Amino acid sequence: VQLQASRGGLVQAGGSLRLSCAAPRNIFSTSVMGWYRQGPGKQRNFVAKITTEGATNYAASVTGRFTISKDNAKNMVYLQMNSLKPEDTSVYYCNADPIGPGGDSWGQGTQVTVSS
Repeated sequence: VQLQASRGGLVQAGGSLRLSCAAPRNIFSTSVMGWYRQGPGKQRNFVAKITTEGATNYAASVTGRFTISKDNAKNMVYLQMNSLKPEDTSVYYCNADPIGPGGDSWGQGTQVTVSS
């Protein structure tokens, strides 16, 4: 596991949580960084991504509530999650999709639980 995600947590509906992910510089600087999530018994789905230039893209279900950002000096990517809903409960995975050849890198997954 080359990507190291922060610990998630338990939060009440309507609350906020921020996830962070550290990547090796050689991966961070040459990849589109993103977040995916996987609920119980479900497939892993795209949440948000940010390009090397800083352009962002979000899944419809989180648009307006989640914000992805990065710190190039620290090789870190963040996911700020606001107005959380119980349906946001999932294991969240940090992802690095290389611009060039090579496969994706994944973090270890971190549990986010939103209580109603």
